[in-house]
Amino acid sequence: MITPTSSQTPNFSLAGQTALVTGAARGLGRSIAIALAAAGSDVALGLRDKNSAEDLVAEIEGLGRHAFPLQMDVTRLDQINSAIEATSAQFGKLDILVNNVGNGFTNLAIDVPEEEFDFTMNVNLKATFFAAQAAAKIMMRQNGGRIINMSSQAGFVALPTESIYCASKAAVSHLTKCLAVEWGQFNITVNAVAPTFIRTPGTDEALADPAFRADTIERIAALHRIGEPVEVSGAVVFLASPAASLITGHTILIDGGWTSR
Repeated sequence: MITPTSSQTPNFSLAGQTALVTGAARGLGRSIAIALAAAGSDVALGLRDKNSAEDLVAEIEGLGRHAFPLQMDVTRLDQINSAIEATSAQFGKLDILVNNVGNGFTNLAIDVPEEEFDFTMNVNLKATFFAAQAAAKIMMRQNGGRIINMSSQAGFVALPTESIYCASKAAVSHLTKCLAVEWGQFNITVNAVAPTFIRTPGTDEALADPAFRADTIERIAALHRIGEPVEVSGAVVFLASPAASLITGHTILIDGGWTSR
């Protein structure tokens, strides 16, 4: 259990903690898993294919922490529940849940079919809720924990052709507030991070288009550059740490100034 400290010096260490990161195989999930391990946490890795992250396991173990790969397709509630229970059984507790998995489609709102709508909401919102619910049941018994959800700047601005993705991520930020209010009495904090476009395998194709890339950099109004995964994982480590013990129900925008103008 992560507890606040009475020291005058903020404590950013996660030594002795156990975390579960969904969608840990690549991109932001991978960066977050490594950052949590570097801060001292053992890390369970939620994976759509349990055998897809041998190099990540080795990297975490190279940091002196335990890595625990798990089969966790978040479109299946049985795999969400079993992965969270397995994490608790393996480590004896679950201190940190990072709901990282997200997905979406590019389509004009007038053309969005039901299957795209349902898939986006299932992955981005439904899975986030039920993973948080399952983790909270364990954290309540422990009298504490940290839940960190992946929202997006898309939840704060209107992006043409991404209406359903935007709606799902706005819902994640509001859900984060609701869960924080309900679960604060159990010493559980619930926060979210909302990144801009980050350089990952999932954004490579879009950012390879010179016109799209130039427009994106222009819209990142203050810093005018594409973000790196470590710039998101650092915020996650902070929210998971004792230094953030009084922060809950908040979404940290990591957007280089996009939403400031």
